[in-house]
Amino acid sequence: MTKIYHNPRCTKSRQALQLLQDRGVEAEVIKYLETPPTKKELTEIIKLLNVPAEALVRKKEALYKELGLGEKKLTKQEWIATMLEHPKLIERPIVIHNGKAAIGRPTENIAEILDA
Repeated sequence: MTKIYHNPRCTKSRQALQLLQDRGVEAEVIKYLETPPTKKELTEIIKLLNVPAEALVRKKEALYKELGLGEKKLTKQEWIATMLEHPKLIERPIVIHNGKAAIGRPTENIAEILDA
């Protein structure tokens, strides 16, 4: 099963969803601002992406600056807790397909896991 963590207001997220549809990939669409991932799901996403938790944070988001996150040195668990409390900070879109994950910036990242 394929999943996309999606924000319909985001151009890149809409492009990622369109890519899946164009390829005939049936995906579970998770509007993560309405239904945020659980701690377990977010931890699994980070593991599948094989990136530090901080890499999943939208650093250009106004909330990032408001919370002063650029000046803080957080642990993996603290980053996860911050994203769970403020899902708007989670990078988007994220696609999980056949045990692999990709952040769709650029959308070619998603094409790579679909073709793998």
